[in-house]
Amino acid sequence: MHPDSAGFAIYGDDVTGDWVKFTLRHPKEDYDWAGLTESLTGALGCAIEWMQNANVAVLKLEASEASVREWLGANASDVLILSAGQSIEILKEVGLPENITSKFSLSRMKGSHIIGHTRMATESAVTMEGSHPFSTGSDLCLVHNGSLSNHNRLRDRLKREGITFETENDSEVAAGYLTWRLNNGDSLQTALENALKDLDGFFTFTIGTKDGFAVMRDPIACKPAVLAETEDYVAMASEYQALASLPGIENATVWEPEPATFYIWERK
Repeated sequence: MHPDSAGFAIYGDDVTGDWVKFTLRHPKEDYDWAGLTESLTGALGCAIEWMQNANVAVLKLEASEASVREWLGANASDVLILSAGQSIEILKEVGLPENITSKFSLSRMKGSHIIGHTRMATESAVTMEGSHPFSTGSDLCLVHNGSLSNHNRLRDRLKREGITFETENDSEVAAGYLTWRLNNGDSLQTALENALKDLDGFFTFTIGTKDGFAVMRDPIACKPAVLAETEDYVAMASEYQALASLPGIENATVWEPEPATFYIWERK
């Protein structure tokens, strides 16, 4: 099997207060982002900053997330919302990881933490929308190795709770589930405890939030994972080979996460 798509969520360049940040994608690289932002700010009467990165634009607006989503849905239905929040930016495409990181100039980006994923599809079609990370809530993203057996029933339940989905992918349901729990007041730890009870199947999850990230494996832990921690960083991958070139890895604490156990790192 060969990688079919890849993506990453980077946390940084935060906005604060009443500002919100969106990552938007259009299939065409010559899409008129200037026209869209002009119309959007004219309709909402808000301040805006924006930049284009290949066929993606990052918008920072002094407006509510709901009002921006509503306007985009009514006036720019061909534009896909990849992420929204105050910190997160998601960039993903079909293709090889090295081509995608080059397209979006990942090496020039800065942030506090990043969640990346390379996909080899087993459950659903190879599309940009089906690639990881998935984001279903403000500043939250999830990447997943495995498959869920109860995602159809859970998706229907979450839709009734107001969670929206862009794909039929089972991993997006896991992201939606965590968004629902967090929206209802769960801490990240409690949301993961509930996920362990409500999600059936095989999974290794990495979950990104504005303040950090978490790793969780199912009770059987058949999907691989390895963690490395130094005084300077924490890193996670499916295999040690992906961590071997990190600076100071020879002095890192390296271990395989335990089944049905949560590992959470958050900025204080």
